[in-house]
Amino acid sequence: MESDTEVGSWDAELESLLLRVGERFGRVEPRRRMRDYVRGLLGPVGRKNSWQIAEHAGNDTPYGLQRLLSWCQWDPDEIRDDLRDYVADQLGQPDGVLIVDDTGFLKKGTVSAGVQRQYSGTAGRTENCQIGVFAAYVSSKGRALVDRELYLPKSWTEDSDRCRTARIPESKSFATKPELARAMVRRALDSALPIAWVTADAAYGQERHFRRMLEEAGVGYVLAVPKSQQVKSPAGSWRIDHVLTGAPAEAWERISCGDGAKGPRVYDWAAVKLPTIEGTDPVHCRWVLARRSLARPEGIAYYLAFAPAHATVSEVVRVAGARWAIEECFVRHEAA
Repeated sequence: MESDTEVGSWDAELESLLLRVGERFGRVEPRRRMRDYVRGLLGPVGRKNSWQIAEHAGNDTPYGLQRLLSWCQWDPDEIRDDLRDYVADQLGQPDGVLIVDDTGFLKKGTVSAGVQRQYSGTAGRTENCQIGVFAAYVSSKGRALVDRELYLPKSWTEDSDRCRTARIPESKSFATKPELARAMVRRALDSALPIAWVTADAAYGQERHFRRMLEEAGVGYVLAVPKSQQVKSPAGSWRIDHVLTGAPAEAWERISCGDGAKGPRVYDWAAVKLPTIEGTDPVHCRWVLARRSLARPEGIAYYLAFAPAHATVSEVVRVAGARWAIEECFVRHEAA
């Protein structure tokens, strides 16, 4: 349980952040409504709707909050930039990791922007839902979400009337999830966030354009890939699950990739550096990485990595394990 001093410190820091983003609202009333809305989302409110958040804030009706969300003139991207700068100030570290992942939001109707029946990794099945692509930043100081994009399926972007009704800007066109991820990574790299690494799951790791963008930017990555991923070297091309086939027992090293809810997350890891291809970045090396479950040795996950030449296996494993931090961000967001 947190002490009164810790709660007071947390509250003061939140007020400081709210004052920082409050400058994006032109008048006092929307600034106050924004403050009420954020505190309601973070507070002990059973259902995070306008009625209950307004009641939590001591308002008689939800109309002020609804006006803030529907009609007030403010730019969410400017607030995103303020938040990202704040995270850079508070959590920024030279070896910081940017994490990309998507999550689903289950819906019952058909009018929420981007909603349709589609696969949700959150639910583990096809559901009526929205999909958001997110970026989080993690360092030894903590973790925080820093960017987001709503995935709009073609069923939406090809229906201008539907988009207009949902107030989706006319400038929004169809973009795949990896394309949205690339846009967010570019924004992050252009920001004050100190980013040494990027990590993501196989939906993004298997995208050649995503990997190439990071290599051209000189940013290290550890990206999950499917076992069918092709790995190229001067000697030829192989499926990634064949690269380490027949590796001797001593090739596997037992390493923790970070602490989880139940303590250190320990797996057996095997890593091999790929031969350098002529004309590639001379200060980075490409790696193949495999993670084997202790409880289920047949359960092997694969990664492609692009790491500084001096990087160790333990450091590459640490970055692979950092990906779970965004899952913790999602859990805390849903709990709030």
